[in-house]
Amino acid sequence: MFVRRLALRDFRSWPQIDIDLAPGPAVFLGSNGRGKTNLLEALYYLSTLSSHRVASDQPLIRLGAASTKITAVAVNAGRELTVDVELIAGKPNRANINQSPVRRPREILGIVRSVLFAPEDLSLVRGDPGDRRRYLDDLLSSRIPRMAAVRADYDRVLRQRAALLKSAGGSMRREHSADGMSALATLDVWDGQLAQFGAQLLAARIDLLADLAPYVTESYRSIAPESQPVSIFYRSSLGDALPIEYSDPLQHNDHADTELLEALLLRELAQVRPKEIARGVCLLGPHRDDVELRLGTHPAKGYASHGESWSYALALRLAGYRLLRADGTEPILMLDDVFAELDRRRRTALAAVAAEAEQVLITAAVPEDVPAELESTRFSVRTVEDEADRHSQLTSFDEDQPR
Repeated sequence: MFVRRLALRDFRSWPQIDIDLAPGPAVFLGSNGRGKTNLLEALYYLSTLSSHRVASDQPLIRLGAASTKITAVAVNAGRELTVDVELIAGKPNRANINQSPVRRPREILGIVRSVLFAPEDLSLVRGDPGDRRRYLDDLLSSRIPRMAAVRADYDRVLRQRAALLKSAGGSMRREHSADGMSALATLDVWDGQLAQFGAQLLAARIDLLADLAPYVTESYRSIAPESQPVSIFYRSSLGDALPIEYSDPLQHNDHADTELLEALLLRELAQVRPKEIARGVCLLGPHRDDVELRLGTHPAKGYASHGESWSYALALRLAGYRLLRADGTEPILMLDDVFAELDRRRRTALAAVAAEAEQVLITAAVPEDVPAELESTRFSVRTVEDEADRHSQLTSFDEDQPR
């Protein structure tokens, strides 16, 4: 698939922009802070309904504007669809497919599929578990769009349950009181829903990791053949209650049993209930899980060198890209100012993958950062300042203009 047109209104530093794109590489050149990354971020938002840089939508709306709109014309196997999403400050977001409103923005997921590699991805190796959970869940939503609804339902139940534990903890500790009995009964209801949606999310993550693991190993070996081999494991808050074949992707040969996982979650929630009531927080569930990345026999976090960490982060993104391709969808590959961070071998490996992509969008500060084999359509991104405003502007190079 590829995006034929990308249009933004009041997105970050862009008051208005309408770009015609084509299959193959497109390079956006400009100094740091000019707005190159914002273009890729906008397209990634259409793919995942989230930003790779910030947790909330508000920073995406241009300063002084009430809303922002992202529009793309996507071409997939000859079929063309126009999709847009509007982020409105203080109000629910809205989305359209071919100018027809959809009930929920998440219904647009799957129309634009992309994989983005950015400097922030170093946090996949060195950062907190939340960074790795988000990596899995974003890939999961791209691969199976309906899982976005499961994630939303789980997050909703988690918030409600956490609020109950925090506000009614004292009452539940007095379980023989009328208030305590009522609060405990309500907690039982939330436990059931948390286990139901949590089991679906957990099963989907486990299955995804089993499919992803061989691509991670292969991608890392192609980038850093002289390094130790890598492996990944799922670390659940269920601990030893989770079957070992669910933790180790190499031992997981079948779909995860959702009913089994739901029963395990319910059982373990009952076990930790006294601690949760005492502390007023949810201590168990997919929101507490992690993906353990190993380099040889050691955890990559804290052991891998800077170069090895970069290689691992790149391998994770390339693995996601290759998995989506294996599913029959050609995702857009987006590389945000990453070639400058890589040595020659890693540049060559990444360029070889990018050259095979149906569409690849690249940002770079200087032309020399982009490998020669990825030369194609080039755009110049600069900042325009006038008396009223400071914003980004884009111009296209002539095809035969030397760099």
